[in-house]
Amino acid sequence: MATITAGDFRNGLTFELDGNPVQVVEFQHVKPGKGAAFVRTKIKNVVSGAVTERTFNPNDKFQEAYVERKEMQYLYNDDNLYYFMDMETYEQLPISSSVLSDNFKFVKENMICRILSFKGTVFGVEPPNFVELQIVDTDPGFKGDTATNATKPATLETGAEIKVPLFIDNGETIRIDTRTGEYMSRA
Repeated sequence: MATITAGDFRNGLTFELDGNPVQVVEFQHVKPGKGAAFVRTKIKNVVSGAVTERTFNPNDKFQEAYVERKEMQYLYNDDNLYYFMDMETYEQLPISSSVLSDNFKFVKENMICRILSFKGTVFGVEPPNFVELQIVDTDPGFKGDTATNATKPATLETGAEIKVPLFIDNGETIRIDTRTGEYMSRA
């Protein structure tokens, strides 16, 4: 593992602070007229997502944190455990539902997700950025009503609910951006 100093901070850099992986969100090198220079930062705990502001001496040393990102296939869930398969070794990895983010509601079986871990502890599951899902329940569509950006609620095959344009019907497959939870287009 590489050692870095606070003077080396850049946006997106991940390092260990008190045994936790944190990422630099913002930084500013400050050289006051009197006294020693310092680095003012906004850092995000990669595991919990908590953002804090903190100042460091430019000579403070830290270990670079290595966050492992591994592509795995979502298989099924059993109560609060969601099972993912390593596509190289075919090993199955159970992950607690508490680790899953809100956008996991757009994932269906056999989709490939990115599993995030730090020192062997899984702390996050990133679904694909775009998914194609079928609509199982929505009000009947209206042809020609495209002048307004009017939307209606629709239930997807995974059980998630999103807003779709009025012309979308039951049984249609649509493309969704999982980062925003928004309808993109028909598939």
